[in-house]
Amino acid sequence: MATTKSILNESRQIERAVSLIHLGARLQVLESETDLSYERLLRLYKEVSGKSPSKGQLPFSTDWFLTWQPNVHASLFLNIHQYLSKASELDDIDAIIKAYRLYSEQVQVCGLEELLSVTRAWRLVKFVNNTMLRLTPCSTCGGNFVTEPYERSRHFVCGLCNPPARAGKGASANSLHLH
Repeated sequence: MATTKSILNESRQIERAVSLIHLGARLQVLESETDLSYERLLRLYKEVSGKSPSKGQLPFSTDWFLTWQPNVHASLFLNIHQYLSKASELDDIDAIIKAYRLYSEQVQVCGLEELLSVTRAWRLVKFVNNTMLRLTPCSTCGGNFVTEPYERSRHFVCGLCNPPARAGKGASANSLHLH
């Protein structure tokens, strides 16, 4: 019976890794979220994506999530993730995968560019779990947005209600026209 369980577990691990690879996750995410060996993950990555994984360190700064356009995308993803985490019994990485797919779908429906990669989404959840970031309600619209943990929610106004002066100017403005 133990053999069957280990085969089923391995199958789930491979399926999870394949889902993450299809979403563009970095190898470090796969290593962290599965029990598969580095060598197996490397072979699997090459087989699924047809190329070697990107090298280099993962983004570690919380600053990216706090800038105007990335904040809106990160907030959309995190709201979806938190809803799924509360409403379902998914493992955390499976909630990340499902939330990222829903985020991606919403962004595409709106005709926007995806600013949030699955690797950054995974890192965002880690930052929130370690209380380095959190969701804070906007005092104007009531939406929940990614902020630093010490943001005063009573006076917080999101970047959609109070966009920066440069908002809407330049080529990247197309990545945030919400309908």
